[in-house]
Amino acid sequence: MKLYGYWRSSAAYRVRIAMNLKSLVAEQTSVHLVNDGGEQHHEAYAQMNAQELVPSLMIEENGEQRVLTQSLAIIEYLDEVYPEASLLPSAPFDKSIVRAMALMVACETHPLNNLKVLQYLACELDIADEKKTAWYHHWVKEGFTALEKQLARHSGVFCFGDRPTLADICLVPQVYNAKRFKVDMSAYPNIERVNAHCLTLQAFIDAVPENQADAV
Repeated sequence: MKLYGYWRSSAAYRVRIAMNLKSLVAEQTSVHLVNDGGEQHHEAYAQMNAQELVPSLMIEENGEQRVLTQSLAIIEYLDEVYPEASLLPSAPFDKSIVRAMALMVACETHPLNNLKVLQYLACELDIADEKKTAWYHHWVKEGFTALEKQLARHSGVFCFGDRPTLADICLVPQVYNAKRFKVDMSAYPNIERVNAHCLTLQAFIDAVPENQADAV
């Protein structure tokens, strides 16, 4: 397997955590999202990933090189093919709760604050840095306010009970980014508690952006 990612990409960070939890090893290939106009936009990579985003996971299946994109799709593929240390609960209702928490981050919060959106605000709409930061904080706080309530209802030491799931895999990278952009986390004690516990585990520690070979 070969994972195309970038050290600060939240989506690539999710896949790294998932692979670590499952003790899976992939060759890491860095796609720098800023240098030279963004390597994700280069033709060779764009042919592999039509959205020109990271991560992409190249796998060999039946003797053929195949590519998966979108972090949650990659993670669910890995969970089906390598079911040990499952990332979802077994009960259908519980599974849906975990998916809902993961999607709060991956589909509602993160997309409004990722690199291409922030670049569009700054470069195309000429939004000043102060207002761009306000935009970022607004959407993170809206997402975290809802997620905090879900954790109050469902969390144990992790987002759902006492073992790591897809929800934790999505939470930790988003908290990393929120702290990088200096979001006040004092209103989210459950999020802070779960995040801190996750970061005591080697699978999460090894996935931290600063621990990647391409970190600068």
